[in-house]
Amino acid sequence: MTFLAQDPTLADFGRDPWWLVLGKIVFAFAFGLLATLLGVWFERRVVGRMAVRPGPNQVGPFGLLQTLADGLKMAFKEDILPKSADKIVYFFAPVISVVCAVTALSVIPFGPMVSIFGHQTPLQVTDVPVAVLLVLACSSMAVYGVVLAGWASGSTYPLLGGLRSSAQLISYEIALGLSVVAVFMSAGTMSTSGIVAAQGSGNQLSVFGADIPAPGWYAILLFPSFVIFFISIVGETNRAPFDLPEAESELVAGFMTEYSSLKFALIMLSEYVAMVTMSAFTVTLFLGGWRAPWPITLWEGANSGWWPLLWFFGKVVLLVFVFVWLRGTLPRLRYDQFMRLGWRVLLPINLVWLLVLGGLRSIEDWDTRGKVIAVGIPAGILLLATLFWPSRKPTVQPTVQEQVDNRPPGSFPLPPMDLQVPPSPRTRRVVAEREPANVAAGPDSQEV
Repeated sequence: MTFLAQDPTLADFGRDPWWLVLGKIVFAFAFGLLATLLGVWFERRVVGRMAVRPGPNQVGPFGLLQTLADGLKMAFKEDILPKSADKIVYFFAPVISVVCAVTALSVIPFGPMVSIFGHQTPLQVTDVPVAVLLVLACSSMAVYGVVLAGWASGSTYPLLGGLRSSAQLISYEIALGLSVVAVFMSAGTMSTSGIVAAQGSGNQLSVFGADIPAPGWYAILLFPSFVIFFISIVGETNRAPFDLPEAESELVAGFMTEYSSLKFALIMLSEYVAMVTMSAFTVTLFLGGWRAPWPITLWEGANSGWWPLLWFFGKVVLLVFVFVWLRGTLPRLRYDQFMRLGWRVLLPINLVWLLVLGGLRSIEDWDTRGKVIAVGIPAGILLLATLFWPSRKPTVQPTVQEQVDNRPPGSFPLPPMDLQVPPSPRTRRVVAEREPANVAAGPDSQEV
């Protein structure tokens, strides 16, 4: 095999023989399935480490086969069908989520152009000019599986979980889409391979006569979009602290309450495949895709051949670790807090950031002095306004006794403030009195 350091373009797709296309499809599916098996084990081990517990360590080396054993156990569980369930929708709802999550992997670039048995081909199933919109459509369609699973179960808790999932989609899909718009504005394309190529090299900055290479990753250049995008995909994939559609403290298990056996396994599979898919999508849009991070890029062959597969998988594992880290660290949000974060925080910040980004791109052709004036003056005004903005005086909270004294007449009786409950006058109290012991003390006795 010859190693090629070449970015694929749209013209490089559609030329592979059928067996090579089939091999790529099998590789993408195997990647999603294997990532799910290892992802469950990885999450349980990491959360166990955070909680000072061992985690799975009995089945296989380091407990690696524990997830496979759990899958076999689910396969032999009894499949229970609720009497009031819609049988057809109840059966196909988990399948919708799995298919949509796996389909999104077809446009994710795993690496550059390589040579496989003499055929030069990109390490990507396919690519289209609107590949990013395809991934967004798959993530939106996957929510239909959750909503239909909750509706078709014919039970109250699953229905509430499905409704919550639809509300999450509406709230966070807008912020997610606006974050991707910033990437479109910077890369000038919606092709996933084109976005990775656009992050290949940054511009040269001239500082005091010295040329310094600027970073090319959009996670740095578009940092607000990167943060909002990652928060949005956590909400899209129903992961903690945004796992409200399946909150066990409120909805038993949410939309999957009435599922068992292999159908429950399919729902778990779709959740972890979606987490891995969105992690790979984040790597593609903001973390340079399959390109090696600095200082590995100092090696000339870092982005050639099959080495980019290693960098890509490493970045995906890092983002999956962040998913697990959030689950093991943050508590679940209340539903009103979750909605407020999406509509009143993420959405306004994203709109203002897009306005600023559009203004910065409109002055790219200006000279250095014009750029400094256009950026520095608004930034200085914003900084001064932040420093000298009058602070709100804290309201004085009344004491507990003042709140008790200001209660209107006829209010309900309050328990004692000292937390000492007086005995009920209707209760007879029997007090056992101890009689003194009539034991004569000896001459050598002493108090112990």
